[in-house]
Amino acid sequence: MSEHLVSALKPAREAAGLTQAALAERVGVSRKTINTVENGVYIPSTLLALKLAAALDTTVETLFQVQEQP
Repeated sequence: MSEHLVSALKPAREAAGLTQAALAERVGVSRKTINTVENGVYIPSTLLALKLAAALDTTVETLFQVQEQP
């Protein structure tokens, strides 16, 4: 079995009324970084995950889950 990261970043960002660019500015990364995290291309560092959660007033566990694949 393998594992992959499931991200709820996009719905959380949209619920907060933020664009990718606005969230990127809040956490100090590029808009492209936010896009790649939302699309599962890039797994964020612990520091970035914590910053994203703080910027969206939620927890890391709410934004990201580990899912097993057969």
